[in-house]
Amino acid sequence: MTLFGTIRAPREMIFGSGQRDALGKVAAQLGRRALVVTDERLAADATFQAMVAQLKAEGVSVRVDGSTLPEVPVETAIASAEAARDFAPDLVIGVGGGSCLDMAKCVAVLLTHGGTPQDYYGEFMVPGPVMPLIAVPTTAGTGSEATPVAVLSDSERQLKVGISSPHIIPTVSICDPDLTLTCPPALTAIAGADALTHAIEAFTAIRRDPVPGLAQERVFVGKNATSDHFALTAIGLLWHGLEAACTDGTDAQARAKVMMGAMTAGLAFGVAGTAAAHAIQYPVGALTHTAHGQGVACLMPYVLAWNAPRIEAELDQIAGAIGVSNRDAVIPAIAALFGRIGIPRTLQDLGLAEDKLDWVAEQSCGIARLIQNNPRPLPLEDMRRLVGAAYHGKLDVLETN
Repeated sequence: MTLFGTIRAPREMIFGSGQRDALGKVAAQLGRRALVVTDERLAADATFQAMVAQLKAEGVSVRVDGSTLPEVPVETAIASAEAARDFAPDLVIGVGGGSCLDMAKCVAVLLTHGGTPQDYYGEFMVPGPVMPLIAVPTTAGTGSEATPVAVLSDSERQLKVGISSPHIIPTVSICDPDLTLTCPPALTAIAGADALTHAIEAFTAIRRDPVPGLAQERVFVGKNATSDHFALTAIGLLWHGLEAACTDGTDAQARAKVMMGAMTAGLAFGVAGTAAAHAIQYPVGALTHTAHGQGVACLMPYVLAWNAPRIEAELDQIAGAIGVSNRDAVIPAIAALFGRIGIPRTLQDLGLAEDKLDWVAEQSCGIARLIQNNPRPLPLEDMRRLVGAAYHGKLDVLETN
């Protein structure tokens, strides 16, 4: 096998307890007029207000935009950019969960290049660099602080859509696990399960022929030597930290493991991509209005069971990272962990109606960029079998194929 690797990352990543206090100095090196994008709840939080005070103390003019909504409706990003134009920011700072960071990315694109988000859907559609962007995550899940992706919800398409471009990777990310200490157990579980799914799908994605120019033709090139390093690191960190963080939110060591796991999972899937679990979740989420992390984690054991014949070496390595005896123990162990932290076991438990299984299978197959990244092909007939197994909770049906 030819040794091949690629990684795309922020220019600087700062990780550690209390590192949010570096925000003022970091921002002052990048701009003088900062648009700080967050949500309504965080905008009123004392810790957030202290970060704003740091910015001002360093001579940075600040406007706070607390308009971020969950799943980032397209029209809110447009409105945010329009409202900021009279302020003329030269720096955008996203503070909050994945939606806040994705909103900040999208607003930076619109302020730099104009147009609407629809102009940038897909891969490599952002025409050039955007204004400096700082990401300060307050949850540990999406990995948006490290990725070239911003996900929005488009009511006209009735599905989530993505802007995927290396130009929207944050310039600097400041990851302070102390900011997650007050994250409720349910949100900690959903976000952390999302991160673990990112890491597993990146590590088990298809391996493409590394022809020169591959990373210029695809944002997501499939698994490679460098993404594997970050993915396996993330799997170990999340495995050893997630349940503890859900059980005791004040466990600072567990919180740090989960946040670093989410960050390194983002570095992995930001180039390797995700696969079938994410493809299926898009239509499932549109129908059930359930959290993205719940959906992908619910699906992950079934997708792993389907892919198992093609990923035996990867399952061996995952077994080592999580401390189980052999590859056959990996899928039951992951399913059990998700069960213990409250992830629904089946699509039925997520609230999907059985008469929608055919539609979900069809829609999932249509998300080509993710299905093509899956290590085992999923034509419609097989996709329907996989979706049915996930609905009825029949892992053994997939393990025998």
